[in-house]
Amino acid sequence: MAQVDLESLEPANVVDARGSACPGPLLEAKKGIGAVPVEGVLEIWSSDPGSKNDIPVWAQKVGHEFLGVLEADGYDRIFVTRKK
Repeated sequence: MAQVDLESLEPANVVDARGSACPGPLLEAKKGIGAVPVEGVLEIWSSDPGSKNDIPVWAQKVGHEFLGVLEADGYDRIFVTRKK
């Protein structure tokens, strides 16, 4: 995983899954990645603490790159690069 300045990223798509319980944010990420071009970034907003673990595992499993997590006001901003 390359060091990336997450604050300066410009995502190709943002999925707002705040208020959705597991597995909602992961399902939204799976749908949202389709709108992102290869090498583009998907940003997922999630208030479910499990997403910080679930989304990186999913990204690795399907061949995308997990970039990291930023904490926002009451939710996490999770970043994934589409690789295929």
